[in-house]
Amino acid sequence: MLFSSATFLFAFLPVVALLYYLIPKRCTAARNLFLTGASLLFYAWGEPRFVLVMLLVIVSSWLFARKIEASAKSARKGFLLVAVSVDLTVLFVFKYLGFFTENLNRLPFVRLPVPQITLPIGISFFTFQAISYVVDVYRGEAAQKSLWDVMLYIAFFPQLIAGPIVRYSDFADQIHNRQESLQNWNRGGYRFAIGLGKKVILSNNLAYVADAAFSSVGNLSFSMAWIGAVGYSLQLYFDFSGYSDMAIGLGQMFGFHFLENFNYPFISRSITELWRRWHISLGSWFRDYVYIPLGGSRVAAKRRLYFNIFIVWLLTGIWHGAKWTYIVWGMMYFVLLCVERILNLSGQKSWLGWIYTVFFFIAGNVVFRSENVTGALKYLLAMFNIHTTGLLDEKAVYYFAEYKMFLLIGMAAALPIAVWLRAQAGRRGAWIENLRPVWCAAVFLVALSFIVKGGYNPFIYFDF
Repeated sequence: MLFSSATFLFAFLPVVALLYYLIPKRCTAARNLFLTGASLLFYAWGEPRFVLVMLLVIVSSWLFARKIEASAKSARKGFLLVAVSVDLTVLFVFKYLGFFTENLNRLPFVRLPVPQITLPIGISFFTFQAISYVVDVYRGEAAQKSLWDVMLYIAFFPQLIAGPIVRYSDFADQIHNRQESLQNWNRGGYRFAIGLGKKVILSNNLAYVADAAFSSVGNLSFSMAWIGAVGYSLQLYFDFSGYSDMAIGLGQMFGFHFLENFNYPFISRSITELWRRWHISLGSWFRDYVYIPLGGSRVAAKRRLYFNIFIVWLLTGIWHGAKWTYIVWGMMYFVLLCVERILNLSGQKSWLGWIYTVFFFIAGNVVFRSENVTGALKYLLAMFNIHTTGLLDEKAVYYFAEYKMFLLIGMAAALPIAVWLRAQAGRRGAWIENLRPVWCAAVFLVALSFIVKGGYNPFIYFDF
């Protein structure tokens, strides 16, 4: 079920909210159980059978966490390794087995049947939350005897299928001690409306520009290559940050508070800064559960530091999907981050830093979006006017004319103009802040008109 669908907006959310708040506030356990059931229904809406996969991950992680908590220190690491292995095996079978078999078949005398396995939506997100829970229990940072509480943590529908990735320590206290209020509901509703607008008004329309460009690889003009690359970068940002806004808003409507997942990445002036602002929860996960356990930056040898960065970015690329383009994308950022460390560029504040950061971000998104490495290379060459149909063609003129408003609004909305306006409201009066309900309602109504009209709608990050 999509947050941006009529079914969710006019049926699921109103019914769930009404029934939830009909349960007396003092009955927190009943409210939690209801939210868990609603979350399982939400996930089962499209593919009911995959609920069993998620329940397998949840129950096995909970059982092994209980064993870790109850075992002697000498046995705990063994249970941890088995628990993580189970979660990673589930992820590998559903997401990577076909890709692994295809590449294995390239070896001489190897001919294996390639399994055709449907990918459960959001499997990377809920398996990572399950792994983080088990690891935190092993570290003594979390423990939960109730299966239902762990199930609510992993399956909670606002962040279930596309994040943000939430750590149990950030969620645990809110299970039984959250603050539900009309003010939280209103603020959550405003945040949800903005996220819906990002997705439906901007991302969905920018998708037409990106699709037109990436479906014409090998027959692109210089202008169309850039229009498509910029359009896709904005589409990706508004798709994922829009979902994160909706997830954060929905959580707040039910009294839960999630950490921010995006912080205006387009103003970054280094690749290091970019990855502190983009998909913050994923970066934090790899930092806490891969980079630091490997030794992080506190290692004696430089080569070990670069090895640690290599592992993180190899896994980050693989996490995004079973394609070589994702691995190449991850390796590109590995190289850039190492170069920044060597040249001490990560702390720069120059306009030149902003230009090169945005350029490589856009170039990286071309690799990310391409079907294969060859297609990515052809597209990147077109951005340098190599093997193109010319500087400008009719397709570029058409798509810019038709979608220039979405491109320009997207560029403006990707900048922290709203932050500046809120700051002005604090200095010069509250009238700007008081307009928030009006413009949030306007965004929501415009988004609804696009939903009713129909068209492109799926979230990009559902594939991960």
